Amino acid sequence: MTETTHRKGFIRRFFGAIGGAITWLRRVFTNLLFLLLLLFIFAAIFGKEERLTVPQGAALKLAPTGFLVDERSPPRGLPAFLGGPPGPVETRVKDLVDAIDFAAKDKRISSIVLELDYLMGGGISKLEEVGAALQRFKSADKPVYAVGDNFTQAQYFLASHADEVYLNPMGSVLLTGFGAYRNYFKSALDKLKVNFHVFRVGDYKDFIEPYTRDDMSPASRENNQRWLHELWSEYTEQVTGLRNLPPQAIDIFIEELPQNLRDHNGSWADAALANQLVDHLASRRVAVKALQEKIGVGDDDQTYKAIDALPYLRNQRLTHLAPTPGSRKVALISASGTIVDGEAPAGQIGSVSLGKLIAQAREKEVAALVLRVDSGGGSAFASEAIRQELLATREANIPVVVSMGSVAASGGYWIATGGDQIWATPSTITGSIGVFGAFPTFEESLESIGIYNDGIGTSELAGTMRLDRALPEPAAEVLQLGVENTYDRFLRIVAEARGSTPDEVHKIAQGQVWTGRTAQQLGLVDELGNLNDAIAGAAKLAELEEYELVEIKRELTPGERFMRALSDNIGASVSAEIQSNLPLGAWLSSLQPALEPLAELQSYRDPRAIYARCLPCQAP
Repeated sequence: MTETTHRKGFIRRFFGAIGGAITWLRRVFTNLLFLLLLLFIFAAIFGKEERLTVPQGAALKLAPTGFLVDERSPPRGLPAFLGGPPGPVETRVKDLVDAIDFAAKDKRISSIVLELDYLMGGGISKLEEVGAALQRFKSADKPVYAVGDNFTQAQYFLASHADEVYLNPMGSVLLTGFGAYRNYFKSALDKLKVNFHVFRVGDYKDFIEPYTRDDMSPASRENNQRWLHELWSEYTEQVTGLRNLPPQAIDIFIEELPQNLRDHNGSWADAALANQLVDHLASRRVAVKALQEKIGVGDDDQTYKAIDALPYLRNQRLTHLAPTPGSRKVALISASGTIVDGEAPAGQIGSVSLGKLIAQAREKEVAALVLRVDSGGGSAFASEAIRQELLATREANIPVVVSMGSVAASGGYWIATGGDQIWATPSTITGSIGVFGAFPTFEESLESIGIYNDGIGTSELAGTMRLDRALPEPAAEVLQLGVENTYDRFLRIVAEARGSTPDEVHKIAQGQVWTGRTAQQLGLVDELGNLNDAIAGAAKLAELEEYELVEIKRELTPGERFMRALSDNIGASVSAEIQSNLPLGAWLSSLQPALEPLAELQSYRDPRAIYARCLPCQAP
């Protein structure tokens, strides 16, 4: 037998070697990039903070991204660059306010520049808190400038605090007024043969309307119209005052917008300038050049001399880490999101997880506790459990002050009654004192595809809370009686806390929503003011002249810290890319409230299926 050996030719071997080398280099390069990414992430998570050098005369660059929040939610799922969905970034209001207040007293900081292109909103109450800090900064004889390619309603509210506002000649100031619109699902649920069982008390408790109607009820329309007009008046009064415009200037601008655009050949920017909403029309390059002349030239000669707000804030906090010797502590806990029973991550309020934080405050023997509530409510059972923890704190001779954020309604107000004092901003949405029960069943949906349920129990109530069985009449009666009992309890709790009677509270309850200003007039709120005002109020209750503020919050898990690092350093650019296309960004943002009622179904986990929730409490 003859053995034949096939050898590759020289050319094939030569190019094969080149291909192998390229493959090897590609793998090495990919692995190096991966290792560098890991090092970057671990440095971001575990690296030691280094103090920055703040340039003399620099501006503080305030460029918030995404939505303003009191408490940031932990990132969930894959970040966008790994194939996950692009999600909005969140910017914490207290971080912005602290950075501005530090800068007001910092002789190295000459001014503030607002770059608001990637701010997506957050509620007028939160905007007012940042705006108040900007006014404090200006009172230190330091100017504020605003630069934007376009200004949405939320962006313009902050921009109106500036001494000079620069708008791109191709840009716009998009003012439309406030609205409360939502999707209604009754006909869709009927077509799907879903039976949504609802138990309620009061004429105005409209959280369940999207599941039981195809339009807004007259009672809901009346209530929503009142608080929307109050908030819009708050917005327009502040903006016209800051811009030195006639009182009705904003409303007139909106009403006459078509004619304004015709008068200026369709140019939104020219119309804004003519109506004194902005001071200069300038491209970004021209605006930067103007700021360079006012502030100074940055290191790269391409921008003005500035330091970003959040790195600056970290630097200042490192500098001011040492507490004053002998100072006592005021604790701050943030509670944001839907109220649910048990444990919950940041972005939701879990009765157990928040209760642990409140207990920690007692263990730290703080002099006072401030609970910041930003919630439209949730589980009635969980709300009461949290209120009991606040009462226990007061019994330990620790004064408790509740500071309401954009929203503190229904279950959020239930929690607030546990405080010694309740503070709200004028534009806080609160009240909505009411209770409902909700329970969907899918027996007809299943029967339509040939799935039936049958069996036997020791009583008519056995197996009644199943999604695949019809709800018997006795069970429905039990749930309705439970709702009525919980509502009566809610009225008694509010009456006791506010020095009133259940009958008097009932007149302003039944799910009615109020602004903070009106709530104070009705006796539901003690004081009007922002978070800093509430903290000062807590210190006064504790008879403190000097104190140290300490934040008590749930620590992120290593996985959450990892995802936060990715989100902060990479996710922001994804959000910016979305927002750079204004119509696309606005459309994507509009999907969130449209689908909110369906998404909220997953939070229905009250042990008795009884809830204190507020549907319109999504601050505009």
